[in-house]
Amino acid sequence: MDLIKHVRYFVVVAEEQHFGRAAARLGMAQPSLSQRIQRLEKEFGVRLFDRTSRGAELTEGGRLVLAEARPLLERADALEGTAARVRSGAAGLLRAAVPPELDSAVVAALVGGFREGSPGVRLELRERGAQAQLAELAAGSLDAGVLRHPVDVAGLALGEVMCRPLGVVVPDDGTGTGTDTGTSTSTSTSTSTSTGPAGQLALAELTGRDLVLFPRQSGPALHDEILATCRRHGFEPGTVIAGRDPAFVTGMVLSGTAVAFAPREREVPAGAVWRALAGAPLLERLSAAWLRSRQGDPAVELFAAVVEEALAEYGGMIPVAQTVAAGRPWAPVPRLGFTV
Repeated sequence: MDLIKHVRYFVVVAEEQHFGRAAARLGMAQPSLSQRIQRLEKEFGVRLFDRTSRGAELTEGGRLVLAEARPLLERADALEGTAARVRSGAAGLLRAAVPPELDSAVVAALVGGFREGSPGVRLELRERGAQAQLAELAAGSLDAGVLRHPVDVAGLALGEVMCRPLGVVVPDDGTGTGTDTGTSTSTSTSTSTSTGPAGQLALAELTGRDLVLFPRQSGPALHDEILATCRRHGFEPGTVIAGRDPAFVTGMVLSGTAVAFAPREREVPAGAVWRALAGAPLLERLSAAWLRSRQGDPAVELFAAVVEEALAEYGGMIPVAQTVAAGRPWAPVPRLGFTV
């Protein structure tokens, strides 16, 4: 029995004090209404009305039930209204995550854009690596995330994959090139003359340098892809140093022996310089991601749209599709997103 619906019938009959008028008001047949009230009386074990020739009069038990029925219906109406707002994306909570080292301007634009687009939905944002995001999405403790590719995207829906080239942060050797190996233990042929276009470095020129790279366990596919690309382009790091804390990474670069990859938009500390890589062999790729079962969720769709806008406007990123159209050798891999 639908208790709320039967209680609504009871309240109307109590207000009309007549089954015929109540049935007309509800738009239903009187016998059907009488049967439903009898079913409710049986459910409660209480006679609610005295049926007379003049109509229906509440019993003492019926008056007590009516006093509780009206607040119950008000709460039910409020509950249905809240559920409707959540379904429409006008209210609720969205639990989302962004990867470490995402530009602060992008994070701020994401939060502000989402708040502006859906002021009734509270965005609970946290910082998580790719593997942690995948685990939380699968467990249902995360509604949406921002992932760096490549990563296993099985079971996930993706927003527009955005990208930008990575350059390299090297110690400032005073030449403006950042290629003097200085105290490096490298025995490579690195010189102060770049082999790439003016102002750019070729990856091969970094051979012998140590490389500060995020810990592999936080994004194994991306970690392996970066090292594979480095080796394919002639850069064999002396040592791969696991680290992502900005202070640590900066310290290692300023020590004179290590380099780190970063987009142009990343702030470079005094004593170091950012250099573009000839041929842009490394691309940073990001997109919103969510479980396919959440496809069509208004809050998730808004999050994905805001992520794309923030990455474009504040991260200087463009859709990978435009890069593909420009002839770069990127190809989609279903389980790993995109790779070289």
